[in-house]
Amino acid sequence: MNVNIGLVGKGNVGTSFLQLLNKKKSIIIDSCEFEIKVVGIFEHDGAILDENGLILENLLGLGKDFRTHDNWKFGYRALDYIDKINLNIMIETTPTNPENGEPGISHILKALNNKIDVISSNKAPFYLEYEKIKKKAEDKMRLIRYEATVASCVPILSIKRNLQGNEIIGISAILNGTSNYILSKMSDEGISFSQALKEAQDRGYAESDPNLDIRGYDAAGKLVILANELLGYNMTIKDVNIKGIENINEFDIELAKSNNQVIKHLSFAKNGQLYVKPQRVEKYSHFNVNGSLNVIELETKNAGKIVLSGRGAGGIEAASAIMNDLISILQENTKYSSITFRG
Repeated sequence: MNVNIGLVGKGNVGTSFLQLLNKKKSIIIDSCEFEIKVVGIFEHDGAILDENGLILENLLGLGKDFRTHDNWKFGYRALDYIDKINLNIMIETTPTNPENGEPGISHILKALNNKIDVISSNKAPFYLEYEKIKKKAEDKMRLIRYEATVASCVPILSIKRNLQGNEIIGISAILNGTSNYILSKMSDEGISFSQALKEAQDRGYAESDPNLDIRGYDAAGKLVILANELLGYNMTIKDVNIKGIENINEFDIELAKSNNQVIKHLSFAKNGQLYVKPQRVEKYSHFNVNGSLNVIELETKNAGKIVLSGRGAGGIEAASAIMNDLISILQENTKYSSITFRG
């Protein structure tokens, strides 16, 4: 059976997914008995469309010159064509817009309204309109997956399916790699906040405008997604008490060191409360990780604490999470005959 995929957003994550899919297609066919076809790739200024399925090797060979592809259509918008190219699954990897979640929210809702399953790496739709999106998916009997929105390749959202005999009652986490990189550099090398930030930007961890990271909004958005998904909350980013790291200085770092501690930017969810703030932790704590690593500690009712850690950013890391979501949807559609692919 053919499965038609549309990719919305061909940036670092989207391109990394195409590369991974190109390598794994034969494995997916063998394990799930589905033939994967990418029939549309949308960017902000146009699209590449082919109802027979794009040849990924040829497309990827063009690199950043993909707009020279023979099937490139300037001005074609995803919102206008999502429902016109016979999609079974839409993958949404457009950049996060923290103000209103657009165009990601509109892409997701348009797909669900047209009975198309959705995979997303875009955080904002889920920390702004979680309930609306989930209800739409339920009403339309569609599957929606968004593992890549939190901690990238760390399987933190899907862990819920493996803890159904338990109950998660609290979350403590390091959710932003940029902030962790900056604090690690300040502590390990004694450099200033501004120097550490510049290094993070030079390495590509921080954007040219790093405010979403260092002021805590990125971590807060991810915390909302975790709390809603794992704790059953119904929150938005407006419900988070947020304090960033922009005011941490060398004196704060040295004071922590004198007490055999380090400063980390932590996120907490428990008892209906969400907050993000810098906090001292003991040097031997599992939260004392360096670089851009993420750490998530789940407090459970019956099994104590469960800790997951891994790289929380990067194109191929996010792509691997998207691939896991894709395989999950294919397996669900194989298992439940009431949920079928179109086409």
